[in-house]
Amino acid sequence: MWTHLTRAGMALAVAGGLAGATAYGARELLHRQAAQARRAIGKPLGEQAPAGDKHWKKKYGAPVDLLVLGDSIAAGLGAERPKHTLGGRLARGIARDTGRSVRLRTAAVVGSESSMLASQLTSLPPSYRPDVAVMVVGGNDVTHRVPVADSVRHLAGAIDELRSRGAEVVVGTCPDLGALRPVPQPLRALGSRASRQLAAAQREVALERGAWVVSLSHVVGPFFITNPDEMFSLDRFHPSAHGYKRTARAMLPSVLAALGVVQELPFGHHAPGVGGSG
Repeated sequence: MWTHLTRAGMALAVAGGLAGATAYGARELLHRQAAQARRAIGKPLGEQAPAGDKHWKKKYGAPVDLLVLGDSIAAGLGAERPKHTLGGRLARGIARDTGRSVRLRTAAVVGSESSMLASQLTSLPPSYRPDVAVMVVGGNDVTHRVPVADSVRHLAGAIDELRSRGAEVVVGTCPDLGALRPVPQPLRALGSRASRQLAAAQREVALERGAWVVSLSHVVGPFFITNPDEMFSLDRFHPSAHGYKRTARAMLPSVLAALGVVQELPFGHHAPGVGGSG
C-alpha cells in the first residue's frame, strides 16, 4: 500500500511539474507572440487622429449634438481626412437621414482603456448636453489584460454620467480581435475569445443602464475578416477610410433609433429594455 501511494504521489508530482512547465511555456510563447505583433504593427499612423470636430451641414439648421468617446477607433486613427473618421461619417449620416445639422465633439483619445472614459467626460464643459453619445472602447482593455469586471464598471459609470446629462447613449461593443492578421496564433485566437467575452459583458451592462448597443463583431466584423486589405489601414490594426465607412454605416441605425428617427433595428443591434435582434 505504501509503495502504491508513493508511486501515485510521484506520478502526481511529475504530472504537476509537466503541467507547470507547459503553462510556463505557453505564457512565454504568448509573451513572444505579443512582442512580435507589436513589432509587426508598430505606429506608422502616429497617435493623433484627424480632427473632425465641426458643425457639419450647418445650413440644415436645428442641430443635433453628437459626442464620440472611447479609444483610437472612436477617435478615427487610420482615417486620412476628418470626414472619414467615425465621428465624421456618423455626423454626415445623421444629417442626411434627419435633415438636421450636426455639431460633432470628439472626446475619444487614442490608446484609451475603459478606465479613461471618466477623464474624457471631465474634459467636457459642465454645461455640455449632447443629444446622443457614441462610445467604442475595449480593444486596449483586452490587449492590456484588464479584468472584464473592471472594464464594464468603468463603462457603466460613463453611461450613467451621460444619461444624467440627458444624452441617449449608443455603445459599440469591443471588436473581434481575431480579425488582426499580424497577430500570430494562438495569441490571435485567445484575443478573439477575450474580446468576445468583453463584448458580451459590455452589451449586458449597457442595456441594463438604458443604452443602445451595436455588436460590432456581428455587424461589421465579417467585413474585416474577409476583406482585410480594404478594411484595415496601413498598420493593419486600425480601420481604413473604407473600414470607418462600414463601421459608421453599421452603427447608424442605433444612433438614429436613439434619436427617435427609426423604429426597426437590424441584426446585431439591441434596444434598451428589449435586447434587440441578433
